[in-house]
Amino acid sequence: MIPLVKPMLGIEEQMLVNEVLLSGKLAQGEYVEKFEQDFALYQGSNYCVAISSGTAALHAALLASGIQSGEKVITTPFSFIATANAILYAQGEPVFSDIALENYNMSPHILLDTIKNHPDTKAIIVVHLYGHPAPMKEIMEIANKHSLIVIEDCAQAHGASIYGKKVGTFGHLGVFSFYPTKNMTCGEGGMLTTQDKEMAKKVRSLINHGQSAKYHHDLLGYNYRMTNIHAAIGIEQLRKLPRFNDRRKEIAGRYSRDITNPAFAKPICLTGFEHVYHQYTLGVNNRNHFIEYLEVHGIGYGIHYPKAIPDQPLYQQRDNLGSFTNARKAAERVVSMPVHPGLTEQEVDYIVTTLQNYRENE
Repeated sequence: MIPLVKPMLGIEEQMLVNEVLLSGKLAQGEYVEKFEQDFALYQGSNYCVAISSGTAALHAALLASGIQSGEKVITTPFSFIATANAILYAQGEPVFSDIALENYNMSPHILLDTIKNHPDTKAIIVVHLYGHPAPMKEIMEIANKHSLIVIEDCAQAHGASIYGKKVGTFGHLGVFSFYPTKNMTCGEGGMLTTQDKEMAKKVRSLINHGQSAKYHHDLLGYNYRMTNIHAAIGIEQLRKLPRFNDRRKEIAGRYSRDITNPAFAKPICLTGFEHVYHQYTLGVNNRNHFIEYLEVHGIGYGIHYPKAIPDQPLYQQRDNLGSFTNARKAAERVVSMPVHPGLTEQEVDYIVTTLQNYRENE
């Protein structure tokens, strides 16, 4: 079976982790600081705060934004559930705004209608799904007009950009995940980016038990710190990220060029947008038939995601007003193919040939 994902770890990560282990300084420390500095330089962000996970980073971002109990936060109905759950952690009220089917990201046109229907909205969480940036110029214009905080969920978009400006630098805060399946990994971990000094300072307190100084607690905080061990992996992975992303784009380009089978709706990349292909996701009419074909032919796949978030049991219990037609259509059709940088040319050839030979009516 050709795997859908494969973490790319080498001797460099092992050596730096061994260095941490030998130092005895395992908790948050100088390696975390180094990782933050390196990531800030890579991103073009004034401040970066390393955190224990992408979900914890989302939670901290909402708290730092001042979201109060019951306040509304608009987000996409088509993402991993952590995006919406973080709003619940902050005691906010998730409001879902439908996606555009061309790239599965938040639609600015629909967002305007959502804000009109919810004029008391306080913030927006934008997701850059599958590695393709959401239309941040239009979204920021809308947000600024309505005085809304914007948090970018960049968990699937490390290195993605719009006309050279990296995602995570458009909104007030950006959030990244370093889970093993991401474009780069720490094993587990997250990062929050911002240009705002006070926001960064508040986040640092929130993730360290609300401390402003040792044993001086100003607010209710959490143990969301990253360890030196995880940061050591991240330091080396960040050095490799451009190469990893280039290989992902090379494989995706091959798929887009050589797979001409009309059974598939292939992903597109908008002009000026840099897609980093966390997933190469196809649209298919008969998904069950297609995944049976993939299993027979030994090709791994993923379904990201089989349900829109408002259709999950947790959210069906809530008052989810609105129509999510596009999100539901996407949930019925999407299938992600292997695009990780560990794929060999022979494996890419095999995937292309196998998909070319697929017949949806046979």
